Amino acid sequence: MELYVINFIARALEIYSYLIIGYVLLSWFPNARESFIGQFLGRIVEPYVGIFRRFIPPIGGVLDLSPIIALLALRFITMGLIAVIEFMFGMG
Repeated sequence: MELYVINFIARALEIYSYLIIGYVLLSWFPNARESFIGQFLGRIVEPYVGIFRRFIPPIGGVLDLSPIIALLALRFITMGLIAVIEFMFGMG
């Protein structure tokens, strides 16, 4: 049972990471973020990435590093949650 929980959390956060990457890639194409997919991804991704954007201003006004930091933080959160669950259930 615990293994299913760990796998579910890991996969959900992995999918969310891909959504962040997709949202960043849309910024490379003109008006892509105004499309249905861009708006959909924006509603899902912006609340999380926006947290980092408040603390990390764009470099030179154009290079936004906040999605990269957000992905790194998400990776650490994933590893931490998995470690805690494994410790709670005596798996690690």
